Amino acid sequence: MTTPKRTADFFDSYAYDFSAIYGGGTGFLHRLVSRHFRKSMMLRYSKTLEGCDPIEGRTVIDIGCGPGHYGIALAKKGAGHVLGIDFAQQMIRLARDNAAAAGVGDVCEFVCDDFMTYPINQQFDYSVVMGFMDYVTHPAEIVARALAVTKSKAFFSFPAEGGLLAWQRKLRYRRRCDLYMYGGEQLERLFAATEPARVRIEKIERDYFVTVVKHRP
Repeated sequence: MTTPKRTADFFDSYAYDFSAIYGGGTGFLHRLVSRHFRKSMMLRYSKTLEGCDPIEGRTVIDIGCGPGHYGIALAKKGAGHVLGIDFAQQMIRLARDNAAAAGVGDVCEFVCDDFMTYPINQQFDYSVVMGFMDYVTHPAEIVARALAVTKSKAFFSFPAEGGLLAWQRKLRYRRRCDLYMYGGEQLERLFAATEPARVRIEKIERDYFVTVVKHRP
């Protein structure tokens, strides 16, 4: 397994609250929390959607897709096929419901499985790995397989080590699930073997956003 069972159990219970971060909440408190504590999530969301250009007719794999917001947004922008994989069953149920409600249920396929063992017999134009590396024990294995199934570009996020927000998040997650954080030099070593692909590591708020370009789309 890529992730421990208790991580899957936590995200099963957290699915609807997590989904609300991307627009389900409308109250003042939700807007306040999103503005100050979810800014990094919104930045990586917008940067990924911008990076998947051109998208018309392209294929996308969303690894750790959660409730499907990335894949659904890309499907609405014209993606030809989206495959989302997540280890939490409730996330997958929600992703399927969200895709159907958005009118892209025929474009989006969501499966509950382990990315490292799920059979994938094709390459995708774009790979999205957002908010997933936080919870995996062996990041190099995930990176290697994600790039193996990528034709053009892959996008990763990694939570940044250090600072008050990192400490606060570690404290909150201590009894929920395993959590892994990263430094810039650690990421440089992790992606050092990806040459001749071009790698860009950016610090955005409390995350690192990594873009790997294998071929121009």
